[in-house]
Amino acid sequence: MASKLKAHQHHSSTPKSPPYPDTLKYEADIEHSEPTAANGVLEALGYEPELERNRSTLQVAFMSFVLAAIPYGLATTFYYPLVGGGPVNIIWGWVIVSAIILCVGASLGEITSVYPTAGGVYYQSFMLSPPAYRRIVAWICGWSYVVGNIMITLAVNFGSAQFIIACVNVFEVSPGTFAIFWTFAGVLAIIVCVLAIAKNGRRSGEYVFADFEPQSGWPVGWSFCVGLLQAAYTTSSTGMVISMCEEVQEPSRQVPKAIVGTIILNFVAGLLFLIPLVFILPDTTMLIGLASGQPIPTIIKSAVGNTTGAFLLLLPLCVLALLCGIGCTTAVSRSVWAFARDGGIPWSNLWRVVDKRLNVPLNAMMLGMGIEIALGLIYFGSTTAFNAFSGVGVITLTVSYACPIAVSFIRGRKQIQNGNFNLGKLGIFCNVVAVSWSILAVPLFCMPAAIPVTAETVNYAPVVFVGFTVIAMVWYWVWGKKRYDGPPSVEDLAIHLRHDGS
Repeated sequence: MASKLKAHQHHSSTPKSPPYPDTLKYEADIEHSEPTAANGVLEALGYEPELERNRSTLQVAFMSFVLAAIPYGLATTFYYPLVGGGPVNIIWGWVIVSAIILCVGASLGEITSVYPTAGGVYYQSFMLSPPAYRRIVAWICGWSYVVGNIMITLAVNFGSAQFIIACVNVFEVSPGTFAIFWTFAGVLAIIVCVLAIAKNGRRSGEYVFADFEPQSGWPVGWSFCVGLLQAAYTTSSTGMVISMCEEVQEPSRQVPKAIVGTIILNFVAGLLFLIPLVFILPDTTMLIGLASGQPIPTIIKSAVGNTTGAFLLLLPLCVLALLCGIGCTTAVSRSVWAFARDGGIPWSNLWRVVDKRLNVPLNAMMLGMGIEIALGLIYFGSTTAFNAFSGVGVITLTVSYACPIAVSFIRGRKQIQNGNFNLGKLGIFCNVVAVSWSILAVPLFCMPAAIPVTAETVNYAPVVFVGFTVIAMVWYWVWGKKRYDGPPSVEDLAIHLRHDGS
């Protein structure tokens, strides 16, 4: 049945009509009639279930937590709020962006409760868009989502290497569920030790929550905004976990809960990590000038006054970095695989294969790794390569999240009325905040962290972003315009039900 529906989908030149609310309700009812029924819906939509549904809600939530990797993500990007504005940027930037991302996560949760597939926001954008525009909207969103997953994974792995090196340098004389417990144990150890020892004294509460010291060269307001890259980078993985929808029993319930719950948990963990560090913050000018670009190891060493002690406190972050890299790599493989099975990537037949022995999209994972290695070579031309990787990752993922949210909002949110996570009027507010944030984020993270700009400090994010955009446009013109029909749609299920009489 699945193959027949797929054939019907890709040989039909007639634009599909928007999905009907009663059809969506029927899909939701089928999915929740019994745990394994989600595979039946997936088959009816034209996809053959190839991944095992063996993840619980808790496992999805933990994976989402590992993708954000609090406090590792905050540690590796600590430079940006430091140069952007100091304590105010560090603390209140985190609070502001976390509130915004909660709106993004809630908006995605609403849509995912209706369209829970591994295609994630790409599939959702297609389903929510008008027939005349759905192919191009899905194409833009799909490429943004895949590139974003790859770039964030590259930033994580690249940042891990830099961070571990910086941790080792303190000796200079001059996704399993275990991750969350390891994270909080490590944060607790850091908090207790740095506050109790505080070798060089403690800052006042006024300094921690009210001191603003922009050192970026940008105008004050824009400097604060540029400093938000730390929080934006750490929370950019919000929608990456949607790609795991085909590996859980009840994705329309489990995944939205995991997304929103993890954002709240991340917010608390972030505050627990950041506030104590700002209380024992050494001279910010010295930290900004570090050759490693990684202030956290120096901050902790300054606080404990002992190189061995500092290194031991940093070890939990190093382990978390490795776990985060594994989680991100998993998300990359699923997003590439899901887009490839609809022909959105060159030589899709290679990347849509699931390794039956390992039960993972191995080829898609290797493709992501190959692209990451190639882009990593940018570091030899600029020491600010990490800025480009993290910037492009934030930009592209933000664009991909905005696509289904904006389309749903513009069309009156009609398609999500029967979802299991409909927030009503609160959802409208969340949609507006999410789309507004995306409009700001794209130009914001194309900017260099500080001015004046030199050859060594230029932000390559716009170059990489434009490069991927050109590749996507060329591939659409060469192949996609005539052959790409997008993913199978929920109305294929309605057709099957009508013909089958079931």
